[in-house]
Amino acid sequence: MTKRIVVTGASSGIGHAVSQRLLKEGCEVIGLSRSEPDFAHDNFRFVAADLGELDAIAPLAQTLGPVDGLVHAAGFMKIARLGELDHASGEAMWRLHIGAATALADALAPAMRDGGRIVLIGSRVSNGAAGRSQYAAAKAAMVGLARSWASELAPRRITVNVVSPAATDTPMLRDPKRATSAPVVPPIGRYVTVDEVAALVAFLIGDEAGAITGQQIMVCGGSSL
Repeated sequence: MTKRIVVTGASSGIGHAVSQRLLKEGCEVIGLSRSEPDFAHDNFRFVAADLGELDAIAPLAQTLGPVDGLVHAAGFMKIARLGELDHASGEAMWRLHIGAATALADALAPAMRDGGRIVLIGSRVSNGAAGRSQYAAAKAAMVGLARSWASELAPRRITVNVVSPAATDTPMLRDPKRATSAPVVPPIGRYVTVDEVAALVAFLIGDEAGAITGQQIMVCGGSSL
């Protein structure tokens, strides 16, 4: 049976790479993002969605029908140190990373087929990083969500995991606004690639990952050592 997987942030970065990888694996992908992705595929369906509008997520999810999985890759980062924090940006990051993940899982999980998969894209920064406290807080909260949901959904063999990359070569990484706080190159001497993250997500979506749940898996190039 073809798996139907919802992927957020499908138009760019990790979500874009995950969508294409899952299509290659034979999945049907429903991509949620504000802008339309730059690719087409017979098994790809684009649904325009602003995931910052939390009240609209449940009605939207009801139009998708039963699915086999959710990959929440949509996200953004604003950098600021104490004394310069932008509370509106902090709330927006929390709303997208945590609020949207919660609303989507709450709407999709009850009808998700047994043996389904939920993967949240976190960050190595969840352990804390100077100048990134608001982003780190949202990503750390993802781990609490995933472990709690994993416990609830284990009887249905639905797994929930967090994939947490270090600095990854995405448009967000190259944002000129980050010039004052450049990303740190991992010890392997290069940035993580979106394809490397997508490959791990695809494995967690697959049948062979059925015994992995409630975990935060780092893709960090040695940054967490």
